[in-house]
Amino acid sequence: MNVTLKPWSRRLAWALPMMALLAGCDTGKHEKDQPHAIATYVSATWEALPAVSDNDLQAGFESWRSACQRLKNDPVWGATCAAAANVPATSVAIRGFLKEHLDVYGLRSADNSPNGLITGYYEPVYPGSLTETAIAHVPVFGVPDDLIIVNLESIYPELKGKRLRGRLEGRVLKPYDDASTLNQQGSTAQPIAWLTDPMNLQFLQIQGSGRIQLEDGRQLRIGYGDQNGFPYRPIGRWLVEQGELKKEDVTMGSISAWAKAHPQRIPELLASNPSYVFFSARPDSNEGPRGSLNVPLTAGYSVAVDRKVIPLGSLLWLSTTRPDGTPIARPVAAQDTGGAITGEVRADLFWGTGDAAGELAGNMKQQGQIWMLWPKGAALPKVPDAPAGS
Repeated sequence: MNVTLKPWSRRLAWALPMMALLAGCDTGKHEKDQPHAIATYVSATWEALPAVSDNDLQAGFESWRSACQRLKNDPVWGATCAAAANVPATSVAIRGFLKEHLDVYGLRSADNSPNGLITGYYEPVYPGSLTETAIAHVPVFGVPDDLIIVNLESIYPELKGKRLRGRLEGRVLKPYDDASTLNQQGSTAQPIAWLTDPMNLQFLQIQGSGRIQLEDGRQLRIGYGDQNGFPYRPIGRWLVEQGELKKEDVTMGSISAWAKAHPQRIPELLASNPSYVFFSARPDSNEGPRGSLNVPLTAGYSVAVDRKVIPLGSLLWLSTTRPDGTPIARPVAAQDTGGAITGEVRADLFWGTGDAAGELAGNMKQQGQIWMLWPKGAALPKVPDAPAGS
């Protein structure tokens, strides 16, 4: 997430120019300028929720319950997770459990609207190699040893989740290299693999995880390691500003098509986004990639959220549509975050692995509504105040 600060006391005045100097801080996979979230939680009845199928109910509940091992000591979700352990996997038992233990709250934006943006993401699979070749020549860098991370929360609790990134030059912390510099000059980090297309690396950085298809048939699984500290600037926005695409036409497919038609301008396109993600190798498994909650994501039933509004581990009720207009209504689990996922009524639905999931994710820019199912008696999340002038 990019730097968005409320007007703290004067003792924090030194932090503001430092944050501007280091060009951003984040808590998730990638970053994007977005309005500061100021959510309203509106009490609702169970009858207000859109109807869901028994299959969706069971799948969404199991997705949420899969994270309960991580939440067993959580002050909000611990007791509810303990009670969920022995709930039979039937729709009748699940509905009874939810109504007994959870209250319903509709999310509203700052202008009191129940509607928000629902997008999608996925785990891409791209061809590549463990060594540089004439075809695979785009490095996928691991986390550099000289990348310094300062957790501001350790000094100022008010800045929970805010981190600075940079490089030490003598005793001075300077901004780390931006994406253009890293793309042109490389990194001090060792590549963990090599891709065949620079656009694949850009999309891999946007998704935050993926698999590299090796020539011997194996797949190398990689995930978000860290980030260079610069705010994420959508390359689609640059194409719109250049008059190359219309805003309503921006999708992964249209961006890819433009890049194939203008290969000589790809460096210019990539330079418009200063953010750069470093990766780490992950164990191969049949599970989904792990999100910010460090549990495997469930295709169709895990979402990335703005955790300033929706705490990780929460159970949500989502109403939206597929890109073709087919309605979606189901419970989903808040198990991931991303800097582009910022706002009051906002979620990024994980669609799974591979091209079919990518087609759905790349075209997903739907309106939707979100209800939060919250443990009875627990205090609602405290959302930070808006910054001055917002």
